[in-house]
Amino acid sequence: MKIVEIEPTPNPNAMKFVVDQPITMGFVTHQFEDEESAEQVPLAKELFGIEHVISVYFADRWITVTQDGGADWAELLRELADPIRDASREDASPEVEGFGGGDDIEDMPGMDDPRIPEIEAVIEEHILPFLQGDGGGLRIVGLVDDELMIRYEGACGTCPASVTGTLMAIENLLQVEVDPELIVTNV
Repeated sequence: MKIVEIEPTPNPNAMKFVVDQPITMGFVTHQFEDEESAEQVPLAKELFGIEHVISVYFADRWITVTQDGGADWAELLRELADPIRDASREDASPEVEGFGGGDDIEDMPGMDDPRIPEIEAVIEEHILPFLQGDGGGLRIVGLVDDELMIRYEGACGTCPASVTGTLMAIENLLQVEVDPELIVTNV
């Protein structure tokens, strides 16, 4: 896999590696929070073997790696680049037998709410492109009454801006576009 570009993100502890081939398809993403969750995906597992790595996120043609803040990026980037360059698409693909990544939509509360398709459309059109440009994303966790629960992924997962300004912007947009009573919380 060839690294096309390495981009900083608004999160000082996350970097985005743009690669020359798709890792996931479309809006499908995979968040790995620890070595155990990456066990069946060779590239993610190898990246967790590097000291200071606390999160790995795969989306389309990029990988976001988040560190704990204890490493110098210049040194860490060199360590991260080798396994990414050496990986095949299969090494990076969570589409391996037995992979259990992602939430089971049937287990998420309120996903049968009639507002969900409209919420998803607004998120996909107006929010995800900006989050993805910064090396992150979000996943809907559930909708209970008027509370939409989301989980930030990738660079957004530990970014200070995601819990303040970005969250308020998402809530304001969804209130205008979908329902003025919606409240958005990050869980």
